[in-house]
Amino acid sequence: MAPIEETMAGRPPGGTVLVARLDSVGDVLLAGPAVRAAAAGADRVVLLAGPRGRGAAELLPGVDRVLAWCAPWIDPEPPPATEAAVAALRAAVAAEAPRSALVLTSYHQSALPLALVLRMAGVPWIGAVSEDYPGSLLDLRHRRRTDLPEPESMLGLAQAAGFRLPPGDDGRLAVRGPLPDTTGLTGPGGYVVVHPGASVPSRAVPAWLAADTVAKLAAEGHRVVVTGRPADRDLTAAVAGGSAVDLAGRTDLAALASVLRGAAVVVSGNTGPAHLAAAVGTPVVSLFSPVVPARNWAPYRTPHRLLGDQQAPCRATRARVCPVPGHPCLNSLGADDVVAAVHDLIEEAV
Repeated sequence: MAPIEETMAGRPPGGTVLVARLDSVGDVLLAGPAVRAAAAGADRVVLLAGPRGRGAAELLPGVDRVLAWCAPWIDPEPPPATEAAVAALRAAVAAEAPRSALVLTSYHQSALPLALVLRMAGVPWIGAVSEDYPGSLLDLRHRRRTDLPEPESMLGLAQAAGFRLPPGDDGRLAVRGPLPDTTGLTGPGGYVVVHPGASVPSRAVPAWLAADTVAKLAAEGHRVVVTGRPADRDLTAAVAGGSAVDLAGRTDLAALASVLRGAAVVVSGNTGPAHLAAAVGTPVVSLFSPVVPARNWAPYRTPHRLLGDQQAPCRATRARVCPVPGHPCLNSLGADDVVAAVHDLIEEAV
């Protein structure tokens, strides 16, 4: 079914456009095409991100300014909803004086709390996806298809608001350059990156599988780089063993993008670095737990192999911790499966 738009007032042209995506790194990266469309029709783009997604927001082409605010209705560790916090956001938005705003959300999130704050900040025109009746909170109510990849869903809202990608923009994910030189950390390009962690445990690569994959790749003569957050250092040390370079905690997001760009293939769960790899054009072996649908969240428009039982009982539960004993959708895989997928992608690129 085609999307349904209910337009109640025309969007004012030009000026500052505020684009909001309040969750994590991967979500913000997937908003990139919508942001670039907004930038093509605006004088200036302010991106409102959550603290978890701020680093990604700063990497997106088309963004002139980033505001960060932790939304109590979106963050997985929500702060208290206080009058002072909302007042601070309202003041920050009012200071930017946007003529219009696009509130980008996933299908399970509501745009209406933020729309209310934006109205209180004086934003005259607001567009968002909403299944719920928005009353006077939205000027454009957009109902999207649920079978589209997330970047296309968000771009669809921007297009419904009258924003179009500029000529020559193919709608892929992208980051702004130049990226830092990270060859001092990795050596020359062509290595394989293994990223075992994830902020959502159900979407991470099982530690034993990541370690076995690193050992097998190294035994075959591949150079392997293991990446992760500072909090992942114990995990990455165990995964890297004595066979791989361990970069956990040694890169900011721009440097991580550079590391991923230099890789032949990235092995990752369904987490931000998989989307960052797509944004720099690197193939991805995606160990994908089906707690969210792959049709929406698989690596976007980069060569990839999707591993994992997509019909497992955990599918579409959005569970942060696997509800099925043994996490069978990923623990049923072996290192041979992952390494074969790496080989396929390397050969495909030749």
